[in-house]
Amino acid sequence: MSNSTLSEKTAKTTPTLSHLNQQGEANMVDVTEKAMTSRTATAQGIIKMNRATFELITTGKHKKGDVFAVARIAGIQAAKKCSDLIPLCHPLMLSKVQVDFTLDEESSQVMVTSLCRLTGQTGVEMEALTAVSVACLTLFDMCKAADPAMEIGSIKVLTKEGGKSGHWQAL
Repeated sequence: MSNSTLSEKTAKTTPTLSHLNQQGEANMVDVTEKAMTSRTATAQGIIKMNRATFELITTGKHKKGDVFAVARIAGIQAAKKCSDLIPLCHPLMLSKVQVDFTLDEESSQVMVTSLCRLTGQTGVEMEALTAVSVACLTLFDMCKAADPAMEIGSIKVLTKEGGKSGHWQAL
């Protein structure tokens, strides 16, 4: 294969950064001509804590009340405000935001999962990630007096559907 053919092939398969214009400046992507399609994304994150804190929140004995209800509402609100927090995100008309918690008693951790959905011209991965992040941060905030060493991590997109690229799932 000649160098010019290799360069042409690489140019076609090398990903580009969509939020930079030709001069390398920050740029909000123009989605005007993109098709309106149903789009969904799910994301997850994990917050690890000590056993006593885990028991406090799972038995409902935390003095601040139902920390999961507050974190769920915070995550939903965060998804709705994503474009206010992430500078080049488009403001989206979300049709569904869901935040769920899976308790892992053995590891004293909570897995936070979010689902965001809409019919629109751009994906909802950032909204799903923002929902998970803020829900985890809210759990941390409500429990930090009991356990300042909590650890938030493993925040990632699990799936995305819709648009030109179709379905994608994390391995």
